[in-house]
Amino acid sequence: MGDEPKSSELDLKGKSALEILSQIDLFNGLPQGHLRRVVDIGLEEQYRASATIFSEGEPGDKFYLIVEGAVRISRIVPGMGEEALAVLRPGNYFGEMSLIDDAPRSATAMCHEKCRLFVVNRRDLEDLLFVDRDLAYELLWNWVRTLSRRLRATNDKMTFLATTSKF
Repeated sequence: MGDEPKSSELDLKGKSALEILSQIDLFNGLPQGHLRRVVDIGLEEQYRASATIFSEGEPGDKFYLIVEGAVRISRIVPGMGEEALAVLRPGNYFGEMSLIDDAPRSATAMCHEKCRLFVVNRRDLEDLLFVDRDLAYELLWNWVRTLSRRLRATNDKMTFLATTSKF
């Protein structure tokens, strides 16, 4: 298996795919019908261990949910090399910022081990949200809450680093 993803119909189209989506904060609380529509536009991509899913600075157009395996999110720090930000496991997601803005990828995503990912393309999601305004409203509020939680956590970390002179 090479670095190129193998795209095919997701084999978790049944209840388990809905359960997985409903358990992550971006989709938490959405009605089953809305979750089903998101599952229906998703695809599966598989990657071998150490394959690059995307690199920092590249254009982003996909959101990823880890079904199996692990993904390392990292950035290159000048003069220091790669700085791992997180190792994500099944049930975690990444790349969601690319669904909201047109900015390049803010980090690199590499397979820490062989991965199977549920992937939603931005264009497919935009088409779905255009057609289903109720889904769009609920999903966008979930994203706002998620980003707000992340910003608060970042603020707390920055305050800790500043007050402990580790910044």
